[in-house]
Amino acid sequence: MRLLHTSDWHLGRPFHRVGMLDAQAAFIEHLVATVRERAVDAVVVSGDVYDRAVPPLAAVELFDDALHRLAGLGVPTVMISGNHDSARRLGVGAGLIGRAGIHLRTEPSACGTPVILRDAFGDVAFYGLPYLEPALVKDAFGVEKAGHEAVLCAAMDRVRADLAARARGTRSVVLAHAFVTGGEPSDSERDITVGGVAAVPAGVFDGVDYVALGHLHGCQTITDRVRYSGSPLPYSFSEAAHRKSMWLVDLDADGAVHAERVDCPVPRALARLRGTLEDLLADPELARHEEAWVEATLTDAVRPADPMARLTERFPHTLSLVFEPERAPEDAEVSYARRLAGRSDQQIAEDFVAHVRGTGPDAHEQAVLRDAFDAVRADEGLREREVAR
Repeated sequence: MRLLHTSDWHLGRPFHRVGMLDAQAAFIEHLVATVRERAVDAVVVSGDVYDRAVPPLAAVELFDDALHRLAGLGVPTVMISGNHDSARRLGVGAGLIGRAGIHLRTEPSACGTPVILRDAFGDVAFYGLPYLEPALVKDAFGVEKAGHEAVLCAAMDRVRADLAARARGTRSVVLAHAFVTGGEPSDSERDITVGGVAAVPAGVFDGVDYVALGHLHGCQTITDRVRYSGSPLPYSFSEAAHRKSMWLVDLDADGAVHAERVDCPVPRALARLRGTLEDLLADPELARHEEAWVEATLTDAVRPADPMARLTERFPHTLSLVFEPERAPEDAEVSYARRLAGRSDQQIAEDFVAHVRGTGPDAHEQAVLRDAFDAVRADEGLREREVAR
């Protein structure tokens, strides 16, 4: 069986101030063409179809067009909700849509109920694990403490139990939206840390033939059987080095995996430039970036006059301007944003306590802060569900 694995479409999301709807439509066109030209047997979409719980109408219309075109090809599609989606909203009409071969899996309780597709060698069971917010699903899965690993282990226990009851030789594919240990994040993914932990070990998914992951925006191989497709388009300058693609996966009669990357069309190259304003304007080596979307980091000791206007004369698609004057590391004027870069909400809060009090929080206080951040995230999830109703 030949699968096309994709995820993290984020329909409706812009790139800085640039609308991406045309680029997203071009990706859908490419997806449909790949399904047709490469004789794909099933499409799997591993979450974050939309960029927010209540997407703009144009994004909904594009999604609707994608579903109609995939259904028109007669190629089954299995799709889960991600942490950006409203599971309830995305799953509306799932039963009816399923009759057209588009299988939406947005309910955590259905983790152990697969979509069964057949090829010349028998059944392939597709299990959809939508994004599982630990605080919201821990009771349903019977786990004592909210945590990503605990709820994913419970979900995979249901998958393995169902698979064990099926005919010998049944192959299996799991779709999941999670941060798996070994994956490389970028700046454009929403933080899903719970209890101080965001990542889960790949061993959670042992026992199945292929795991189609979503959430991280870079295409990555965790193991031969556990892979991220990444987002088909860039959504932050931290993705400048990404090669945007999908996985074309052949699952043979014995469940062996053979995977090939299929490149996605990119609307414009990304470039991260760094130096003084005069150097960026004069360096002939930078000519190749003149048509790229540009993030410019200026290192001038004194902020120059009209930097954006001057930059856009040479680089008309400059979207982001950052000031990082070259100073000694201990300089108190080092930018606040630079000092916070790469730090979690928990770390920032602990640093604030240390700054105000002169000493950092103890273990009990760290736990209180973690619980507070987890409660806020769970409350946001509940409010998104309410909005979707």
